[in-house]
This record gives sequence, C-alpha cells and structure tokens, in this order.
Amino acid sequence: MLLGTWNLENLYRPGGPYGPRDEAAYGAKLAALAAVITELDPDLLGVQEVGDPEALKDLAGMLGDDWHIALSEHADSRGIRVGFLSRAEPTVLADTAGFPAGLRPVQADDSGATVSAAGRGLLAVEVGDGPLRVAVCHLKSKLLSYPDGRFHPRDEGERARYGAYALFRRAAEATALRALADELLDGDGQGRDVAILGDLNDEVQAATTQILLGPPGSELGTPGYDRPDRGDAARLWDVAPLIPAGQRWSRVNSGRRELIDHVLLSHRLVRRASAAGTGLPGEGPPALPSVGPDPGERRGAPGSDHAPVWVRIDG
Repeated sequence: MLLGTWNLENLYRPGGPYGPRDEAAYGAKLAALAAVITELDPDLLGVQEVGDPEALKDLAGMLGDDWHIALSEHADSRGIRVGFLSRAEPTVLADTAGFPAGLRPVQADDSGATVSAAGRGLLAVEVGDGPLRVAVCHLKSKLLSYPDGRFHPRDEGERARYGAYALFRRAAEATALRALADELLDGDGQGRDVAILGDLNDEVQAATTQILLGPPGSELGTPGYDRPDRGDAARLWDVAPLIPAGQRWSRVNSGRRELIDHVLLSHRLVRRASAAGTGLPGEGPPALPSVGPDPGERRGAPGSDHAPVWVRIDG
C-alpha cells in the first residue's frame, strides 16, 4: 500500500481570479498533475489547494474510473480546501475546523481580530477492512499576506508582527490536528492503523510539527525507537527520516529546499513502513520552481510547486 500527500497548487477551473486564464492552460495543468499521480500510483492520496471541487473531479476523471473523492466542506477565503483521492471508497469520520476545548482564539492581525478555527478544514476518512484511518490537513502558510492585499510589508516591524500572527495560527491549527489524531488513535496506536497527511507549512524540527508527534523520545533514528513504552499508544512518527537525505525536500522557497509536506504514522503502521520518498519512487523530487512571497506569480502554471511525499506500507 502506498500513501501520499500532495499540494496541487491552485487547482481551479479557468475563468476565476486564482486559476488558469484559459482552457489550454487548465488542460496543461491537469495533464501534468495526472501524469504524476498515475506514475506514483497511490492507494490513497491526501490533496491540498483544491480551489474548485469540480476541478478535482476533472482530475480524477483523467486518472480512470476506479477513483473516489472525499472533500472537506471547510474552505479558506480563496475557496481552497483539502481532500482525498482514494482507490477504495472512503467513509468520512470527521470534517472539522474549530480549535479544541481549552485553546483560546489567537490574534490574526494588527486590528486585534482573532480566529478560533483553522483556515482550511481537517478531514478524516476511513478506508478498507483494517480499517485505515487517515486525516489530511493544510496548515497556515509561512507566506505572509498584509492588509489591503499586499504581499510585502511596509516595514520590518509589520513583517515581524504578521510572521508572529501566522505562527500563532499554525500552532493552533497543529493543536487542533493533534486533537483529531487523538480521536483517531483512541489510545490504541499499537492496534490502530492511523496516518496524518498534509502540508504542515513547516519542517521536521519546527515546534508546530513537533506538536503532532505526541510523547517525545521515540522518533525514527533514535535509540528510543526500538524500546516499546506506554507512549506508543499515542505517538505519531514522521516518516521523514526514511526519505533518502538527498530527496528530503518538497518545495523550494526563495531558493531554499525545505520539507514542509509530511506523512505521520501510528505505531502499528510505522512498523510496516518499508520506504518513503518525495516525488516519484526511484526519481526523487522534480526540478521544482522557487516560490517567492507572492503566490499569484504562478497563477495558471502547469503541475505544482510542491513534490508529493509518500510512504510504502507492507502487509
């Protein structure tokens, strides 16, 4: 079984303010995405930046007749949301955005406005007879936006403040995702197949990513990994250490390679993980474009500015 996650980058039908300007550009984008998914051949793929539900249907139609779609009802201000492409028919377990009890709203801008929910929904599904329970997410971006639609700050003080607001939101969203993971694990990570997929918009050692792992001290590649303890019931393992070092990146930000798309597995699943990677198996990440502070610069570009991240599960 191969599980994967992929940010499809501005998947809209043509004609709107964010998607391709014409049918030719739209067709080129779909063809590029479909070629990668066909070659990757996942059993379940978590997807992000679905701006138009009909566009995801168009993409699925290019993959063949045996694909199913699950899509969150919670979208951000641009209409983008998360979802799944699945070989097996998925059953939706949760589609949520609210912060968990005990976590107060966080400041979002200079006006003092607060948010109490994730910008994009957190969607969980169940597939197969096992069953496999999987959640997909797209946490708050590190690419900052400012009042009046600006992508550049007036000064460094504004940059710092809005960087902090984005970090507040991403940490709160990670906390909400961890609460959903706790529901899926139900205290039985040794007996349940649970995976968390998505664009975390931060790297492996970032504090926001670490929130998702649960009890510390047992990560892949550490001495504690082979020492079972009570924390295994609640832990999640990031498969990043299984990715070959030269392939350990999924996006290029201002010329810098970074791994911001992640797959996390429960104890029962990680013990059966035989390989992980970015891009296509045997090839690694493609020649990705370097993204800057303005996401609109790639409007209508074919393919995606992210590489898929995947893990192979045996048994």
